[in-house]
Amino acid sequence: MPDGKILTIGRHILDQQKLYPHATGAFTGLLHDIALAAKLIAQQTTRAGLLDILGATEGENIYGERQQKLDLFADRVIFQMNDHTGRLCVMGSEESEELIPIPDQFEAGKYVLLFDPLDGSSNIDVNVSIGTIFAIHRKISAGERGTLEDALQPASKLVAAGYVIYGSSTMLVYSTGQGVHGFTLDPSVGEFLLSHENIQMPPTPKYYSANQGYTKKWTPGIQAYLNWLQGLDSDDHEPLAGRYIGSLVADFHRNLLRGGVFLYPGDMKEPAGKMRLMFEAQALAFIANQAGGYASDGVGSILDIQPHDLHQRVPLIVGNRDLVETAENFIREHDNEWVKTYLPIRQGHTR
Repeated sequence: MPDGKILTIGRHILDQQKLYPHATGAFTGLLHDIALAAKLIAQQTTRAGLLDILGATEGENIYGERQQKLDLFADRVIFQMNDHTGRLCVMGSEESEELIPIPDQFEAGKYVLLFDPLDGSSNIDVNVSIGTIFAIHRKISAGERGTLEDALQPASKLVAAGYVIYGSSTMLVYSTGQGVHGFTLDPSVGEFLLSHENIQMPPTPKYYSANQGYTKKWTPGIQAYLNWLQGLDSDDHEPLAGRYIGSLVADFHRNLLRGGVFLYPGDMKEPAGKMRLMFEAQALAFIANQAGGYASDGVGSILDIQPHDLHQRVPLIVGNRDLVETAENFIREHDNEWVKTYLPIRQGHTR
């Protein structure tokens, strides 16, 4: 813990409230509820092998992916923790095709919560780190209840974003636009304690994270960039070590603390890639920016993309700013055909 201080996440939020322009009582309570939901999910993930909660269900989500039992548990916990508090006007989950309304019997609030309840769930059964991703927008529509307009805001409008990683320890990392702070769950007291204050990406990166099994289908620019990362095309820089877990939160978290870049690019068959803009990319782009990094879809900042669909997909390159900007340079030089195909999708003219 920094300077030997013991600081809970609740105390940290209250102490820093004057610095956070959106930290009303409702906003502070919302962050508390997300932290509590994370504790409940962590309790199940750490005991997953002992409970009847491993394995897949018979259902699929909107992306055609088989849902895991823990997926549905995490989704339900986050919803039930936030549906009745009067802090949210609407929610959106990666597991739900439509926006999730606040039940009519409960008061609607001023915020929108978008979340991926359990990122990397394909790794659940093999005990690999997984996580929860969340993003919070302020309500902008005129009505009492939330609408799609409230959810489909660019990441530059976020008031907070964060993630929880369930690994060798459970850690919650979040930002309200005043830096990035990490809290580790102490199971002996059941509290998230400040363990990483004012996180900044190290200036000298160590790792690149990419599924190189897809190299053959990637565009020439991305292939050239991968060669550059590995130092195969020249000796003008130190090559990076390859590390790829396959859980976005875990790969991003390692690179946040150690320096590096994560990439899941688009290709000619799937120009928009596979990352979910609203439930994955927005939150991580916001955090990366606050930590001195940068997130791009290959043609520009993730923060600036105006969403047009709740389940919009987007290519994602995120990490140290110079590494991401180098990727953009390779794409500009080699991938005109892909850019022409992708730009209309980015702008919402086609799917």
